[in-house]
Order: sequence, then structure tokens, then C-alpha cells
Amino acid sequence: MRLLVLGGSGFVGRAVVDDAVARGWEVTTFNRGWRAGGAVADGVEVLRGDRLDPSSLSVLGDGREWDAVVDTWSGIPRAVRDSAAALAGRVGTYAYVSSRSVYAPPVPPGADESWPAVESSPDAEDGDYGQQKAGAELAALEAFGEHALIARAGLILGPYEDIGRLPWWLGRAALGGPMLAPGPADLPIQYIDARDLASWLVSSVAAGTGGVFNAVSTPGHTTMGALLSSVVAVTGGAATLRWVDPSVILAAGVVPWNDLPVWIPPGHEYDSLGLHSADVSRALAAGLAPRPVEETVADTWAWLRSVGGVAPQRPDRPAVGLDPEVEAAILAAATSEN
Repeated sequence: MRLLVLGGSGFVGRAVVDDAVARGWEVTTFNRGWRAGGAVADGVEVLRGDRLDPSSLSVLGDGREWDAVVDTWSGIPRAVRDSAAALAGRVGTYAYVSSRSVYAPPVPPGADESWPAVESSPDAEDGDYGQQKAGAELAALEAFGEHALIARAGLILGPYEDIGRLPWWLGRAALGGPMLAPGPADLPIQYIDARDLASWLVSSVAAGTGGVFNAVSTPGHTTMGALLSSVVAVTGGAATLRWVDPSVILAAGVVPWNDLPVWIPPGHEYDSLGLHSADVSRALAAGLAPRPVEETVADTWAWLRSVGGVAPQRPDRPAVGLDPEVEAAILAAATSEN
């Protein structure tokens, strides 16, 4: 198989490249070369260009063909529009890594791929994250139709994460001491390890699979309690979890998902986005196989230590994590109430 990865140097794209190379595929990547530490496996062809400049796509021309494309673009949709149009007729399957942020809120628990997406356009020049992803989906579908594979991934964790969610929790646990654990401990969490997403994408394009899929684990694949217990265990057990009721945390002005990554308390406005409650039966039937949370946490910690404990940060995303003084104040307030 000949695979073109639009991206390929960071997080999901890197996982896709690694998986395809391990299968013996011929892999080409196309990106700007801006990612710090974006290592490329031996034997991978590297092409440079800026997808916001359509003239850059000329390096993909000259009659070249690939069996499949995996596109990890996050940004204005015309980058996907122009790339898909340039590759139409020269590629078998076009897989686009999208997000469940495309769904129009409020998203009910158990919603599947038929839930309506936010309004967008392949030609959009602005919009929020969900609108941009929705427009990019439309671009891929318009160019490739039934040969487009849309993977609505949502929360992605694992080694090489460049958003900082799981790395932040691991770094905090490694510091030790009383550690704020946002309740409830049995809060269901839905996510996908980037390597499992990559493996499924590569297998799917090899099979010529098209269509739209919620590409994450089942709701409750793990819980906030299991995730944080694993984080504490792999970092040496120096931290002690202190579970605090969501009302106390929210009263302190903490923003779920951002200040305390992954966490969305029941009833919060972010809960209406459905990020931890989607129906994923279609993806599971198509072979998606999420690994245990303990493995994702352990491997991410091993990778984080290998890079000096500091994960790369995407320049287009704000840093996540809670201010230590805010955490201390919340723990003190929770202790006094008890």
C-alpha cells in the first residue's frame, strides 16, 4: 500500500505514519515542517508545503498516485478542500480525522453519527473549532463521496500528545502531595488512544472503508477515578488523590476540560457537547479496538520521561492545567468544609 499522510509529524499523524511503516507500507508525508521534535521514521518520503497556499500542492502532482490519504488538518476548511480536489482521481480512499465537536449542541447521551452537525462550508475562512472541522468534512465528502472516511475522534490521548491533557495530569502527580481529584470518581470518560485510532484508520483505508464514524471508546471505557489512579500509580505514588465535589471546584472559577483536563462534571454546560457519551457501535463493528486506560497512561508517562518531562505544545492551542495556588485554595476549602 502507498499512503500519503497530510501532516504526519505530530501526535495522530505521527501514530498513523508509525503504524503504516510497521506494516511495510510506502509512506509519504506532506507538511510545513514546523513541528518541534517531529521525528520521521526511516524510509518515509517527506514533502514540504503550506496547505493554505494552493501552489504548494504542486509537489503532490506530476501524475503521482496513492492508495489512500490520511488528513489530520485542523484549521480553516479550504485547506482540505484544495487538497482533496488536487488528489481526486489519484487516490483510493481519503480519510479525514475530524472531531465530535462538529455535532450541534445539545447532544443527547447515546447520539450516533446521524446527529446533525453545525452549519459550515468547505469555503469557510473562519469559525470555531467545530465549524472548521465540519467544513473540512464537507470538503472531503464533496471530493471523494463514498470513498471518504470521516473519523470523528473527540478526546485523543496517548504518547506524543501535543495538547497537554494527560501530560499535565502526569506531571502534577509526579510532583506529589495532596492532589485535587475532581469528582465524581465514577464519572464515565470516553476517549481514544492515538495509536488505536491510527491502527483503525490504516486498516480501514486498506479495506477501502468509507463513511462517518464516532471513532472513540465506548462511554465508560474508563472513569475519572480509574484514570487518575493509574496516573498516580505510574508516577510512583507520591501524590494522594483528594476527591472534591464538583460544586466546590466550579465555585472557585475552574473551567472544566481546560483547567482540569478531560473532566466535564455532570450537568455542566460542556456536558451538552456529548464528549463522553456518544454511541460508537458503528466504529467498533468496523474494527476499532481501544486498549485499557492503564496501558495508555503507562506508555504516555514513559514517553514523557524520554523527552525530559516536557511535552511539545501545539502553537494553535492554549496550554491546559490548573494554577497550583487555585488547587491549594480548593483543597483547603474542601478540608475546612469536612
